[in-house]
Amino acid sequence: MLTDRTTLTQFLIEERRRHPEASGELNALILDVALACKAISRAVARGALDGVLSGRAAPNAGEETPKKLEAVANELFLRSNEWGGHLAGMASEAMDAPYAIPGRYPRGHYLLVFDSLDGSSNVDVDVAVGSIFSILRAPRAHDDAQAEDFLQPAQRQVCAGYAIYGPSTMLVLTVGTGVHGFTLDPVLGEFFLTHPAVRIPPTTCEFAINASNSRFWEPAVKRYVEECLAGKTGPRGKDFNMRWIASLVAETHRILMRGGVFLDPRDTREPGTPGRVQQLFEAHPIAFIVEQASGRASAGRAGALDAPPESLHQRIGFIFGSRDEVERIERYHRDHNLREYDAPLFGARGLFRAAV
Repeated sequence: MLTDRTTLTQFLIEERRRHPEASGELNALILDVALACKAISRAVARGALDGVLSGRAAPNAGEETPKKLEAVANELFLRSNEWGGHLAGMASEAMDAPYAIPGRYPRGHYLLVFDSLDGSSNVDVDVAVGSIFSILRAPRAHDDAQAEDFLQPAQRQVCAGYAIYGPSTMLVLTVGTGVHGFTLDPVLGEFFLTHPAVRIPPTTCEFAINASNSRFWEPAVKRYVEECLAGKTGPRGKDFNMRWIASLVAETHRILMRGGVFLDPRDTREPGTPGRVQQLFEAHPIAFIVEQASGRASAGRAGALDAPPESLHQRIGFIFGSRDEVERIERYHRDHNLREYDAPLFGARGLFRAAV
C-alpha cells in the first residue's frame, strides 16, 4: 500500500522546484544510481543462491582480487548509468581508467564516481556492505571525460551518497542541503524518506579503529586511543566503546545514526604512503555527507575536503565523525605528534625527537 511518506522521486522534484533554472538532469541521474543500488541490493540478498559469493574476478586498480559479487555490482552501476545521456564519463574504484560512455549514447553534464561494493570482505559472513557514489560537474559537457576531469576538490561535488545493504536497504543522500535517508520498500521497489535531516551529535563515547595496526600508529593517534581506553579514570573522564566493522559504509551509517568517530589514519607501515582510504571514491563522498550532517571529516593534518586528489586512485588517511572528537584528533596531530627517535641508544632517553 502507498503511504503518506515522501518517495525519493518526490523529494528530488521538491528540491528541483527550489531551483527553477534546473534542467532535471541531476534528478534523473540520481534515480539511475538508485536503480543500480536496488539491483545490487537484490544481488547481495540472493548471494549464494545466485552463485555470486564464490569465485574471483580480475585484480582491480587497487591491486586487490575482487570477489565475483564486486564485479557484478560494478557492471550494474555501469549499465544503469551509461545510457541516460546525463554523463560525460564514469570512474570506478574497481577500474584503472575512467569508463568511456559507449558511442551509441549521448553525453551529458556530469561525472559519476563510485565504489560499487564497499566492505566486500564481509559478504561471506553476511555483514552489511554498501555502495558509495559521488557526482561532479563535467568540465567539458557533452565531451568524453578524461582522467584529469575527475581530479576535482571535494567541495565541487553536487551530490554524494551511499546505499547500505543490511537488514533493510537504505539510500543516504546529500545534494548540498543536508543529509536524508531513504529506506527501500522491497514490495513496491521504491525508496521512501524515513530519516530526514540527519545530524551527527557533536560529542560521542564511541570510536572505531583497527587496533591490529596500533604498532604503526603515529603518536597523535596513540594518544587519542589511549585516552579513550583509560575511561573514567583517565584524562577524558568517561568510558568509550570501541567498534570495527571493516566496512566504510557500515561505519558511516552507524555514526550518522548515533554519533561516533572513525579513524583509518596514516601510519608508519609505509612511510611514503599518505594512507589507505581511496580519496576520490571513498573519502570525498563520505566527507561531504558527514559535513552536511554537521560532523567533521579530516585527513589528520587538514580537512578531508581541502585538497584535490593527484590521481584517480590516490589514497589518504581518513578520520570523521562527531565534530568535537575529530577536532581533538586534529589538534593532537598539530601539537602532540612528536615521535621518539627509534635508535636503541637514544630511544629511551628521548634526546632526539622528530615531527612526523
